[in-house]
Amino acid sequence: MNHKDFNEIVLKRRSIKRYDPSVKISREEMEEILAEATRAPSSVNMQPWRFVVIETPEGKEKLAELAKFNSEQVNTSSAVIAVFGDMNNFEYAEEIFGKAVELGYMPHEIKKQQLQVITPIYENMPEADMRDVVLIDSGLVSMQLMLVARAHGYDTNPIGGYEKELIAEAFGLDKERYVPIMLISIGKAASEGHASYRLPVNTIATWK
Repeated sequence: MNHKDFNEIVLKRRSIKRYDPSVKISREEMEEILAEATRAPSSVNMQPWRFVVIETPEGKEKLAELAKFNSEQVNTSSAVIAVFGDMNNFEYAEEIFGKAVELGYMPHEIKKQQLQVITPIYENMPEADMRDVVLIDSGLVSMQLMLVARAHGYDTNPIGGYEKELIAEAFGLDKERYVPIMLISIGKAASEGHASYRLPVNTIATWK
């Protein structure tokens, strides 16, 4: 990525409050965006993020009731991606490591050694610690998703103001298993978002 591309994708990204409701994102392109976003790193590659893509009028109507202070983003966006963290993410360990062996990414012996080390850690991890893991990893994929969307020519807005205790069950998920992370609205901005001030680096960073 050259500096011009970086400037376009990162420095010009804006949080958008209103989208062009006529713009739709195809299922194929949305799958591409999600696939590219999930190249984000995660703890021992367990990829605990899960997505519910809310794009139908019925889905948006349901979501708007849970995100009343952000209903304009919900109603005008091409879609809203509800990001969740899967507390039972280790159930996919065998598939993840097995496929890595099959594709030639790691030898079978390394897979065996790594699973022997991490399996007891994950199986005995306190719930609070697992929650921290899925929050961090799902936060990483959420930021990457917004940058990928920008690279595809779309605008986004991360939303934290919604009924978190209700959203999993509202969309058919087990609320004990799936932790709500954030909503991300996506589409084409109806107007350019406002720029915002950032603290200077010498305020937020120290060198030792």
